[in-house]
Amino acid sequence: MDERYDPAVIEAKWQRLWRERRTNTVDVRAVQRPYYTLMMFPYPSAEGLHVGHAFAFPGVDIHGRFRRLQGFDVFEPIGFDAFGIHSENYALKLGKNPKQLIPTTIENFRRQLNRLGLMVDWEHVVDTTSPDYYRWTQWIFLQLYKNGLAVRKKAPVNWCPVCQTVLANEQVIDGECERHAGTQVEQRLTEQWFFTITKYAERLLKNLDWIDWSETTKTAQRNWIGRSEGAEIDFPLAAAPEKTIRVFTTRPDTVFGAAYMVMAPEHAWVDELATAEHRRAVAAYRERVAKMDLVSRRAVKEKTGVFTGAYAINPATQTRIPIWIADYVLAEYGTGAVMAVPAHDQRDFDFAQVFDLPIIRVIAAEGETADTPLAAAYDGDGRLVNSAHFNGTEVEAAKHAITEWLASRGAGQARVEYRLHDWCISRQRYWGPPIPMIYCEQCGIVPVPESDLPVMLPDIEDFRPNASGVAPLARVRSFYEVACPQCGHMARRETDVSDTFLDSAWYFLRYPSTARHDVALDPELTRKWLPVDTYIGGNEHAVLHLMYSRFITMALHDLGFLDFEEPFKRFRAHGLIIKDGAKMSKSRGNVVNPDQYLDQHGADVFRMYMMFLGPYQDGGDFRDEGIAGTRRFLDGVWRLVREHDASARASEALLRATHRAIRKIQDDLEQLHYNTAIAALMTLSNDIKRWGPPDTWVIEALLLMLAPFAPHIAEELWEARGHTTSIFAARWPQFDAALTIEERAVIVVQVNGKVRGRIEVPRDASEESVLAAAQADAAVKAQIDGKPIRRHVVVPGRLVNLVV
Repeated sequence: MDERYDPAVIEAKWQRLWRERRTNTVDVRAVQRPYYTLMMFPYPSAEGLHVGHAFAFPGVDIHGRFRRLQGFDVFEPIGFDAFGIHSENYALKLGKNPKQLIPTTIENFRRQLNRLGLMVDWEHVVDTTSPDYYRWTQWIFLQLYKNGLAVRKKAPVNWCPVCQTVLANEQVIDGECERHAGTQVEQRLTEQWFFTITKYAERLLKNLDWIDWSETTKTAQRNWIGRSEGAEIDFPLAAAPEKTIRVFTTRPDTVFGAAYMVMAPEHAWVDELATAEHRRAVAAYRERVAKMDLVSRRAVKEKTGVFTGAYAINPATQTRIPIWIADYVLAEYGTGAVMAVPAHDQRDFDFAQVFDLPIIRVIAAEGETADTPLAAAYDGDGRLVNSAHFNGTEVEAAKHAITEWLASRGAGQARVEYRLHDWCISRQRYWGPPIPMIYCEQCGIVPVPESDLPVMLPDIEDFRPNASGVAPLARVRSFYEVACPQCGHMARRETDVSDTFLDSAWYFLRYPSTARHDVALDPELTRKWLPVDTYIGGNEHAVLHLMYSRFITMALHDLGFLDFEEPFKRFRAHGLIIKDGAKMSKSRGNVVNPDQYLDQHGADVFRMYMMFLGPYQDGGDFRDEGIAGTRRFLDGVWRLVREHDASARASEALLRATHRAIRKIQDDLEQLHYNTAIAALMTLSNDIKRWGPPDTWVIEALLLMLAPFAPHIAEELWEARGHTTSIFAARWPQFDAALTIEERAVIVVQVNGKVRGRIEVPRDASEESVLAAAQADAAVKAQIDGKPIRRHVVVPGRLVNLVV
């Protein structure tokens, strides 16, 4: 065994041996105790891995290696989310075709992933750009289409002028493209393919009550789904009472206060409603709103709008109320029209103030009357006023009573509404799986036969998007001209590609079945390995990837392809890494390149340091000066093993310390509390020096507990001790619960409330002996200085306070 610990030499050695011996390859059919641990596969959009990957992936790997030492057959696959706008934009930035560029970036990612020492099974890799994979992505699209879950419809969509494609609502943050900070997203009304995820809104919401996920992630999904209970109410048009405008409201109790109506500018009836006098103003306003994105319209503060010149009839009061259009009403929420109750809704109140519209109070709080003036909208509890025979009814009771009253008159009904919108799946870009649909003048929309999949993405030179909204594939006649599968006449192939989030919505289902080319999912393997046992990833994917994965899994379950409807038994969100107290960014020049630290310190030191920065689920602050301490710890472990005397017998104190360490580290690893587990390892290392020498059991327990964090050095030291098989073929050390109980206690001694000393006494020592030991302590004795003790307090095992 070498005198010096040399990470570069031993890490290269063990990565080679793992590969040659297929140490991390799992026989997915034969193993008996399957455990599936999953990390979010990276998208190769830059030169290589960033520090976020170097924090996230080892955290998953540590959990997988811990489970393996517990005797599970751990499957830890990885892949590359290489289609999509992220990768394509990176290629555009470099002026290269993604078809030539992305394979090289994947190879670089693969090299870096290997350097991190991950327990990856490289025989089950998924690459979303491979026809072997996207054939099945297209197959899933067809299954959803055949069952009414993929539909083509015209709808307002978000358009990013930089990406030059539509975006899902989830990809718009504060009105800007998630990929291009500072780029305002616009709105376009166009035909697109949508997945009807809204049909699953209630199930997606209810399952959050029982799935074992991070609470922050579940809260984000609940908010995004946004369930609202209320009523649909019909408002007849004053000029044509046989026609009604339907609104959804969560406050049917306020219908007597509805003083005007507001419709979304893109509502289909606006052109018809606008009178000749107001038509020009209405058209100008609609053009202006069309340039806004859907997300920022929800948060718009300045109240703008235009009167259409038309009126509706309030079904409760039978009075005429004006119909306006305004940007704060969205076509896709509810019915695209709202009844405006300015007295009890602040947005409506502000709008009414700007346009001098009536404000009618219909709820009075305690001490108020129907005539009490309003300085702002009142949305609290109270009783109804100005509401005919409902006057005096409490708010909550009135919601139900008025809904029933309207229903009995044929003017409304109870309803649940969701904030969640259907998932726009079309992208007018090149780098993605072509949507497998054909448009035929005779037959209409015709799906590509499954036997013709995959619809191959062609090699083209002119792949750049433009502002026309027409996809690059629409410029390739050899691609889009195709015979209709039904009638044989010339037809046109769909030229949009699908959203990259469809690629990642099912990749985890494919890993066990990568050897099967005839089916998307091998039924036997899918039952054996899925759902995923533990999935760990960033919380930034809470309402994108994680929501879509749940939807696709539910849909495939309903279509009979899966036995389960939730994809991940346990999901944990990891935290974020900052550098020297600041968010990492290229402009600050503080981005950490993992290669630099792997070259200098090796993977084991880097992995342990990253996990020691702070709680894994919170993140930490990366500081260069801290990494040396981790290196010193591993140097110390190296010396302990090298100098170990195999004939030594461990003291009882050291044995007890080791049992306590095993219990502590095991508990911490179960909870992903890696930083405190590493601290316990360091404590055990110090205890060995303090109460050594260690015997064989102690020294090997230390190595086994170190192995998940620093697998290379653990393997090397395990081999040095004479073992001929991998340390991960061994088993996690067992602790004796009786020996984890501390026999002696360290007790704080206070004099007049101030800490003056610490004493160590038997844990079961009597109060008298504890007091005697406290008064005998030299530092305490100096503070007492011969004064009489007026009073004392003894908290067993913790504290003595002497009042003198």
